[in-house]
Amino acid sequence: MITDICWSCIFPIRVAGVTISDDGRVPDESVDSPLCMCEDNQGVPRPGVTTSMWEPARLVEFQRVPGCSSVLNGTRFPFDRMNQGHHGEAVYDGGDGSFMHYHYYTYPVMQMLDMFVKQSCNPDGYVDLDIMYLSELDPTWNNDELAFFTNPEAAAVANPVATLACTADAVAATAGRPIKQMFWCAGTWGNLYPLSGNQNGGKGVLRDSSLLSTRVLAALHRRGLAYGTMGEEAMCRGNIVPTLPKTQYKFTMLHPVPETESDHVIGESTLTWGLSRTIPAIGQDPIYMIWRWNDCCNH
Repeated sequence: MITDICWSCIFPIRVAGVTISDDGRVPDESVDSPLCMCEDNQGVPRPGVTTSMWEPARLVEFQRVPGCSSVLNGTRFPFDRMNQGHHGEAVYDGGDGSFMHYHYYTYPVMQMLDMFVKQSCNPDGYVDLDIMYLSELDPTWNNDELAFFTNPEAAAVANPVATLACTADAVAATAGRPIKQMFWCAGTWGNLYPLSGNQNGGKGVLRDSSLLSTRVLAALHRRGLAYGTMGEEAMCRGNIVPTLPKTQYKFTMLHPVPETESDHVIGESTLTWGLSRTIPAIGQDPIYMIWRWNDCCNH
């Protein structure tokens, strides 16, 4: 909790529109007005001061063994292994497939340590480590056809032109500014759709798991299980955002080799952050910390 977190990644912090530190990136959609107003529980408007910062909020882990949890120190969930998909299933046509299950946890470190963030600026109310989602229980994660029916807009971007356009997002993401409007792209990591755990392998565990972490966020936003915490609409409480707000998030690797000095955005090339982040020969079940930009009306 202390040594493996990139504490400098909290910055920049904005208070009343004034940036306290110039380190890090501020999303273009963030609020820069100094004052705000929210209604209390009785419907009475209360003025406040805008505060904005990056906060560590979630963990996502990818497992080669279904039901096993690295975050919970090797705990095995009592799942039936039927209909859970196949891991690393070979496709004998010159390529191979990649598939991993995931577990999604709340991990509001700032609330757990009682630092910086008031409870009124906690958009979803979580205050401790907790399990939010298990892909072993989600039939769309190992079935591309079922996943398609939860996000039919994938048909609109399933063409070579849309795929080629992702080159621009890859360049922008590696520069730290992913293009929010290109919702079907995950930068250098690949195409966002389908929102399942199946993908063409051969790209390495970091790129494969990074793409899957983006799909996790996109799927949970579509189901209303992940909130928008950035912009005017999120000043008083988290709001439902059905498409992935790419600029709201960034990642740091927590395991096997933690990122403690830097972070990376969705789609950023692994050449800028992934060198020496894996340990050869022992196998990796990577864990990522998910950071989100939080705009809040502090009163």
